[in-house]
Order: sequence, then structure tokens, then C-alpha cells
Amino acid sequence: ANVTVTDLEELQELLMVNIEHNKHLVTGSVRAKVLKWGEDVTEFQPPPDYILMADCIYYEESLEPLLKTLKDLTGPDTCILCCYEQRTMGKNPEIERKYFELLEMDFELEKIPLDQHDEEYRSEDIHIVNIHRKQ
Repeated sequence: ANVTVTDLEELQELLMVNIEHNKHLVTGSVRAKVLKWGEDVTEFQPPPDYILMADCIYYEESLEPLLKTLKDLTGPDTCILCCYEQRTMGKNPEIERKYFELLEMDFELEKIPLDQHDEEYRSEDIHIVNIHRKQ
């Protein structure tokens, strides 16, 4: 695959280190780019086939920008796989509930059953959701 890994400007160096450490596993290409949620995504077009998200649901102020970015990035055939750890402390349950409530306005969600997760990494508090734009 041809992959673009994204994070904030201050984490680009770490992304580059990770790419370098794992280049022996890559059969396509990997590049690192800055992506700040809520901002312009023109340089990421056309829409990717897949978006992989890991632990992106963590504070309330990020929900609207994250959802805007997902709407702007996705096309009708884009598959989003969202993996997150369910956290039960503080405002985390409320933030998760709000995220999925807002997400369902524009996207269809399908929770991947635990028995379909990789055996080595499966855990009751780790969830994977398959997400597509509503038609």
C-alpha cells in the first residue's frame, strides 16, 4: 500500500523515526504529513481507500474538528477503521457517547465483534468500529 501517516507538526520527527525503524516491513510507500483536525485537507485528496484511527477520542474539544476532518477526507468508498480503548474514568464515557452520536449523523457504524479481533491483542476494553459515509 501507499500510506500517509499523520500527526501534528511537533510529532513529525517521531513519525519519521518510526518509518525508518519499520522500513524493512514496507512493500509500498510511507510518508509522514502534518494533519491538524478541522483544517484544510485538500493536499490529501483524492479520498483515501482506508483511514485507520487509533485512540483519537480523548477530549471533548477535539470532537468537532475530528468529525469535520473525517467528513472532508472521506469519499463514498472510504473505509474508516477506528480503534479505541474504552475508558471509564472522568468525562471519558460522556465524550465517547457524544463522539459516536455526532458521527452517526453522517456515517454508518458497525462494531467489530471481539471474537474477530486479533487473538494476541484482543481485550474487553479495546473496541474496533468499521465506519462508512452514509449514502
